[in-house]
Amino acid sequence: VQLPASGGGLVQAGGSLRLSCAASGRTFSSYTMGWFRQAPGKEREFVAAINWSGDITYYADSVKGRFTISRDNAKNTVYLQMNSLKSEDTAVYYCAARTYSSGSNRNSGNYNYWGQGTLVTVSS
Repeated sequence: VQLPASGGGLVQAGGSLRLSCAASGRTFSSYTMGWFRQAPGKEREFVAAINWSGDITYYADSVKGRFTISRDNAKNTVYLQMNSLKSEDTAVYYCAARTYSSGSNRNSGNYNYWGQGTLVTVSS
């Protein structure tokens, strides 16, 4: 499974970006998808996740109310709409997929496919 992420860039604080992750593979619609991020000098952290059908979503407290995860199974794509961006949102954002349901969707160790990441830089 390939998970190329796109949509990152430089944005001013308070601005918006939409990240996309167009997955390869014919079983995308069966995967739970997640977004994680890693800021310089910090560990990778959970941002958001969405179940296979798109009707259940999960968010880190730090992004709840500002970020929205969604998916289009017909396009094999998952999105992360990021609004009201803050300087502390600066990080490399990674798209990930998990093919099994046991364990927390917030735990990066439960994801078995990862993309290469896209850099988001928020200037204050």
